[in-house]
Amino acid sequence: MADLNKIIRELWRKTYRGNDIDYIEICSEAEAAGSLTAVSNASRARRTYNYRVVMVKTIGSSAVVPTVGSRSKRPDYFEARLDMRGRCSAGQKVLASLIIRLALAEVFCLHCGVLALDEPTTNLDRDNICSLAEALVEIIKDRKEQKNFQLVVITHDEEFVELLGRSDFVENFYRISRNAQGLSEIRPKPMGEHLY
Repeated sequence: MADLNKIIRELWRKTYRGNDIDYIEICSEAEAAGSLTAVSNASRARRTYNYRVVMVKTIGSSAVVPTVGSRSKRPDYFEARLDMRGRCSAGQKVLASLIIRLALAEVFCLHCGVLALDEPTTNLDRDNICSLAEALVEIIKDRKEQKNFQLVVITHDEEFVELLGRSDFVENFYRISRNAQGLSEIRPKPMGEHLY
């Protein structure tokens, strides 16, 4: 869980452009033993976990952190943690969902060949769309030596495609459109070609 939250925290800080949330993380709690039903001894030995996404905001000055042996009894800051459910915007929800999925893929899918994102810019404002494109370019850059890596982005947001295309790591895209007979056509396009 620590590895997962480290990646989530790094991706959030790279991507999110607001100043109301410093980072997000996943918290897990084991369910109380009394809530288990009497099914079998094997199932009793298994634990049930509840997961939730929390947003963290540092209150006060985080520049001064008390060290072991310091005389200060209280730090000059603390981290407020709130459940994201019901407290965040649609854009924050979408961004958190994307970041968590990217982090899960990073932690659990060593040398994962394909990463697919369907309409990743839904409900994101322009600043967060730009930073998401930058974060995806960083992922592409980090995995450029991995021979089987492909990023598949399904989107109607042509400006987002242009943002991805500004890097040296995205070579082409595929435009899907309907022909005169109403059938889908897929055409490869070099990234430098005009999208519209």
